[in-house]
Amino acid sequence: MKYPLSRHSSDGTMRAMLLDAPHAPLRLARVPIPFPSDFEVLIRVSACGVCRTDLHIADGELPPHRSPLILGHEIVGVVTHVGELALQFSVGDRVGVPWLGGSCRHCVYCGGHRENLCDTPTFTGYDRDGGYAEYAIADARYCFALPARYDDIRAAPLLCAGLIGYRAYAMTGNAKRIGLYGFGAAAHIIAQVACQQKKEVYAFTRPGDARSQEFARSLGARWAGDSDATAPTLLDAAIIFAPAGALVPLALAATRKGATVVCAGIHMSDIPRFPYSLLWGERMVRSVANLTRADGEAFFTLADTIDIHAKSVPFALEDANRALAALRAGEFDGAAVLLPQS
Repeated sequence: MKYPLSRHSSDGTMRAMLLDAPHAPLRLARVPIPFPSDFEVLIRVSACGVCRTDLHIADGELPPHRSPLILGHEIVGVVTHVGELALQFSVGDRVGVPWLGGSCRHCVYCGGHRENLCDTPTFTGYDRDGGYAEYAIADARYCFALPARYDDIRAAPLLCAGLIGYRAYAMTGNAKRIGLYGFGAAAHIIAQVACQQKKEVYAFTRPGDARSQEFARSLGARWAGDSDATAPTLLDAAIIFAPAGALVPLALAATRKGATVVCAGIHMSDIPRFPYSLLWGERMVRSVANLTRADGEAFFTLADTIDIHAKSVPFALEDANRALAALRAGEFDGAAVLLPQS
């Protein structure tokens, strides 16, 4: 089903925040509304989360893939136009668009339902334009229907902080006592999931960050303290959300034998040398790479049965630079969310 683009904008353009080069501020511009191809849908963006991965791209820690670029991969919106082969959604449906925006669909990883490891993936807001705009296109095969119990501003952080956090959390298996290193957008969501599943959460923050430690306790954390502090008990597993390699030996030292330490970020500073004794005892360090569609389906099914109170801090589209700066400086707890239609 197709409708003329004049249905969306009188001149066929939209407002968008463009990244021209790493370290450059985003600039507000009017650009043509994109037109979806066969498998794509056009989405009127109502909310787009601001993720730390966006910071890694803007700050040049991840190499640029295109320029100019519209950042944003935690997109919530309504389908306004459907490509001929996009059978998953109809005009008027609310959808969520995640980081993994496409894969080759024929490599050994895609064939094994591990498209998160595809050698030629397409990432939203990195390889293709994202949601720091009034409209975005997405491959319908990689989008998700969202639980109605979450409004747009609360649903947006679930699409990366929630999804990647859930994949990392799943890697901890049956661990009862779980340490979360870095208590930002992902940790504050997964802490709620873990607590509602009767796990014990131990939150580690930047030294002296009393505000985030109190925030963690308010969400059910059994204990919260500095990242270099000693928790009151050994942990069965740890998830490192902060992009700091120095946390890996600290997390290993905080765990009991047989524990898993999961590095959940797409970027991390170098891991310092540490003695083998920290790893010995069948401890394991592993990473998380992106997400699969099965991850998304499982997470949103779970999210529809529990209460996740994503703390969202709203920003207008034109204030995207301010949102990124606030995230970089750690000025808020929870997740920043852009509201392009406000």
